[in-house]
Amino acid sequence: MSCFETSKFLKNPQVFSKEVLIKAAQRLNWEYKVTQNEVAITKIPNQNVRGEYAMKIQGSKVIYNSYYLKNGEQLVDELKEVFYKLNVEYARSSILSEFKNVGFSLKKDYDFEPNQTEVDRFYMVGYSKNSKEKEKRTEIKFTILNDGTVVSDTNYLPDDIHKLADEAMRKLEDKLGNKRDDKDIVQKQVPIKYQKKVEVLSNKIIAKN
Repeated sequence: MSCFETSKFLKNPQVFSKEVLIKAAQRLNWEYKVTQNEVAITKIPNQNVRGEYAMKIQGSKVIYNSYYLKNGEQLVDELKEVFYKLNVEYARSSILSEFKNVGFSLKKDYDFEPNQTEVDRFYMVGYSKNSKEKEKRTEIKFTILNDGTVVSDTNYLPDDIHKLADEAMRKLEDKLGNKRDDKDIVQKQVPIKYQKKVEVLSNKIIAKN
């Protein structure tokens, strides 16, 4: 994450969260079993897998039992359809979880009106503990699109808040199953009042210590 940037987390359609997989299975009335490292779909109506798994999640990727499920791809598509409807909820809860874990708090956007593309918007607020920092309060805006894509927007970030936000964003990338690349990150123009407070390093705008 950088000061004065807009970035986009595109949802990787091949990656499933365990939490969302369980919710999707429950909605589909599929039986499942949870172990430490995987979630296995053990029973699907009208499918006989003879006591073996029907689908399972390994390393955040869903695979199906191609030996018994001749329509496995269709069933995965059914799972995806339900899963994608839960993406917005999952994206929001992931952002809140990771940023609250590093000390940010939620600020609702009461002026936001959802539309066909943008379905949610809110801010995560952090406070710098740097005694020399005059602008201690920071807001990071998040917009969630209808497919679960997350758009973040930052302005000035004090150095200590920047580090916390970077930590939250790294974990958020893991949860959302995709990492941002250069084409997903757009630097904004730095306002004149901040030009002496920040510097550009490796295509990132950071606050000077």
